[in-house]
Amino acid sequence: MAKKQRTPMPPGFWIIWTTVALDLVGFGIVAPILGRYAERFGASGLDVGLMFASFSIAQMVFAPILGRLSDRIGRKPVIIISLLGTAVGSFITGAAGALWVLFLGRIIDGASGASVAVAQGAITDIAPPERRAQLLGMLGAAFGVGFVLGPAVGGLAALGGPHVPFYVAGVVAAINAIAAMIRLPETRKPHALQAPDKLNTPQYLRSPLLTRYAIAGFVSVTAFAGFETTFSLFGERRFGLTEGSTAGVFLLVGLMLVAVQGGAIGTLTRRWGSRTLLWVGLGVVSVGLLALGASTVWPTLIVSLALLAFGQGVASPSITALVADASPLDRRGEALGYQQSVGAFARVVGPIMAGAMFDHVGVAAPYIAGAGLSAIACVLIRAISTESLSTHQQHQQ
Repeated sequence: MAKKQRTPMPPGFWIIWTTVALDLVGFGIVAPILGRYAERFGASGLDVGLMFASFSIAQMVFAPILGRLSDRIGRKPVIIISLLGTAVGSFITGAAGALWVLFLGRIIDGASGASVAVAQGAITDIAPPERRAQLLGMLGAAFGVGFVLGPAVGGLAALGGPHVPFYVAGVVAAINAIAAMIRLPETRKPHALQAPDKLNTPQYLRSPLLTRYAIAGFVSVTAFAGFETTFSLFGERRFGLTEGSTAGVFLLVGLMLVAVQGGAIGTLTRRWGSRTLLWVGLGVVSVGLLALGASTVWPTLIVSLALLAFGQGVASPSITALVADASPLDRRGEALGYQQSVGAFARVVGPIMAGAMFDHVGVAAPYIAGAGLSAIACVLIRAISTESLSTHQQHQQ
């Protein structure tokens, strides 16, 4: 019997994947140590929070701009510019002599980090519709790889001094940019590039379908960001977790996300479709957050974290694939940029909301609220009818 042949990856996929993974390694080097580094310049807890928020705000502003630019001039030059921007932001942070310089470095880095939507656009350019969720899931797994390797590299680099990890992150980004210049293919076809006069007509972004996806994305990221922000406090209160054990829990969640997005999502999408997986994923996240809020023993905690990882792992690539499918070919980068912008805004709102609820309502309050928001998003996506999808496709044409 002939062996079943695996479907080959589209040309250029692994180069794009490696580019994103290396970019996230650089982010993973910086993120865990930035707060302690900022304290050397007299930063308070509020200053550190604002510094992280400035990264997301810059990403929120620049993601649609870079996405729109990639529709106009192509994906490759925008990704290269963004990588160079990341290198500059990292070098500025490492050479900082004052707190405001740290903010400048984070803002530059955040604006450059908006290139993730451009990389997603590149994947949707080369992936057939039936494989988009699978390949976007594998791109999402690159995030997990970056966050696993980054802190380890940063910890080793810190042995050479507090500035060294930022210089290492800058060098990684600069080398990545040079490699992209040489190896990264241009995925946008010349006939699909936008004419300048089309850049001022974003009415399609206000379509009911894309609006629902944006709301669902905002709610999903808000709930998950609230979990990420407060879990170390929750784990210490309920389970006596130390900093080391909390890091171990996040590593476990990250590995589960990588397993779902890198392996299971393709099979699940072929069986159920992206829209079904999205509302199911949001529902699973809702149940996982409720279980987490109620957990007082380890078995319940482990089950709740597994549900969260699975739900988020299938929801994230599914919503990206749906946004790509619902967007005109010549505006896809812009649409994905707006979706990333919404996610960045959620990463500003989610931590603030969750932290306030943790302090003033109760230790389980962020998870109960997040469960409610996820359930609402689940219902919103579930209510999208086949007729509304057909109507949207007819308007596109």
